Amino acid sequence: MTSAPNHRLPLSGSKKLLWLLALTVVGACSPKVRSVGTNRPMPQPHTVPPAPTQKQPDVPTTANKPAPKPANGKTSSIALLMPFDLDKLNSARGYSKAELREANIAIDYYQGFRLALDSLTSQGYNYRLQVFDTKDNPAAAHSLSVNPAIRNSNLIVGPVFPESIKAFEGNPLAIRKTIVSPLAPTSPAEFNNPNLVTITPPLEYHAAHTAQYISNRVRPKKVFILKSGFSEDNKYTVPFQHSLDSLSRYKIKVVSFNVTRGNLSALVPQLDKANDNIFIVPAVNQGFLVVTLRSLDTLSKHYPVSVFGHPNWEKFTFLRAEVLQRIKAHITVADRVNYHSSATVNFIKAYRKNFNSEPTAYAYKGFDEGLYFGELLAQETNELSRLDRHDYKALHNNFHFVKKPGQGWVNTHVNLLKYVNFELKQVE
Repeated sequence: MTSAPNHRLPLSGSKKLLWLLALTVVGACSPKVRSVGTNRPMPQPHTVPPAPTQKQPDVPTTANKPAPKPANGKTSSIALLMPFDLDKLNSARGYSKAELREANIAIDYYQGFRLALDSLTSQGYNYRLQVFDTKDNPAAAHSLSVNPAIRNSNLIVGPVFPESIKAFEGNPLAIRKTIVSPLAPTSPAEFNNPNLVTITPPLEYHAAHTAQYISNRVRPKKVFILKSGFSEDNKYTVPFQHSLDSLSRYKIKVVSFNVTRGNLSALVPQLDKANDNIFIVPAVNQGFLVVTLRSLDTLSKHYPVSVFGHPNWEKFTFLRAEVLQRIKAHITVADRVNYHSSATVNFIKAYRKNFNSEPTAYAYKGFDEGLYFGELLAQETNELSRLDRHDYKALHNNFHFVKKPGQGWVNTHVNLLKYVNFELKQVE
């Protein structure tokens, strides 16, 4: 069973901080750990001894494949590093809005992760879960990297934010354990850690998936890339063009065009009146998007148009659904929960029952990652070194890992969506 408390939690917002206060008290009861050669106390894990007689909560089980037999007597140790920022509880200043959001992310992820381990525990697996507060502070994350309780864990989940990940991994005494980056879509090239597992597909894989779809399914003769002039566009356009050139063997011509004030008239002589004209719009700048998409909407009245945009478009409330539908806009996403599936329904029911609150996106991710890695840890063999053998259909996304030399494992699975009937529908 997991060695973490089984409390029901308050609903949301500032009430969640009551739980954080309880977590602080629990941490204060833990034995202090000191590093070798110094008298300075190390940060303490927030954990309690297991309660063998405690009744297990109602939790969903892994529904997409039969669970293998648990390893006899094996207890897997997991260190969970989250930005609870507990010091703010004792501060007269208290949490700012941004800090409260980060604390809530940490709580929601923890609750989902813990629910997953409880699900596996009910099947006969055993875990020791220790929770640490990174305080969203690179210095705190760096100090945690020498904590023996963390270094001796079988799996390290976190830190969450890129700067804290860099600080944690930057210790001269390299940590040779699997480290999961649970939420950040940051490219693993920024960390260069062969032990890292990146769960959220970085932007380059969104671009590559779009290129694959266009090359294999659409097969146009020409693709137009509409640039805003901001260097931020290159993070999408460079991997997109590289992938498209490789997949099509340069048979699809790429036309890059810098758009000024939405003027697309220079492209009109190159457009096809019989087949879809494919436009890639990698921009995230609001002013540029509003004007350029309006111009594409006008163009679509005379020429067939299909647009492929940045994954962040799903979050932009300033984009008009009717325009996106007329220009046949497509976007890729890494998170797509099917609320009608039985697995999702079971999870929501269990989450409500155990925590008296609605699961957020971070709770789904915590649950999915807890189930996935918890089950792999429990096996007799080292399955963490063979993630490419373990594709997984999670609640919020699928996991398909590839090994990048010097950068660890990266989940490359994204979903392609299209605006239909004023909402996003999955294409593939």
